[in-house]
Amino acid sequence: MPAITNEARCPCGLGEPYGACCGRFHRGTATAPTAELLMRSRFSAFAVGDTAYLTKTWAPETRPGDLELDPDQRWTFLEILGKTGGGLLENEGTVEFRAHYRQGRRAGSMHENSRFARVDGQWIYVAPVG
Repeated sequence: MPAITNEARCPCGLGEPYGACCGRFHRGTATAPTAELLMRSRFSAFAVGDTAYLTKTWAPETRPGDLELDPDQRWTFLEILGKTGGGLLENEGTVEFRAHYRQGRRAGSMHENSRFARVDGQWIYVAPVG
């Protein structure tokens, strides 16, 4: 897992320190209040290699049995392209994003429109839309 301090800028792109931003979700001291913040915290979990958080926030019916991250892939930047629903008083939502990465000398990105649901008061990632 890449080392990140609580004072370092959070990988999610909001510009806050990791400890006060996604780090609090990863530690379990808070839960993401919106689908977008869950998406951002999941991107950060990929960036810091936190597979336990990714598993915890993934719907059991679509979660892979074994989650292994590629140690050579470094997630570098997240763009939120759009969203529907997913607010404080909603139970469903989508977040369209582009996640940028580096793998060796190669740069790339992944584009997805993700579906989220609130289950027992907590947001989870369900699956790509469509």
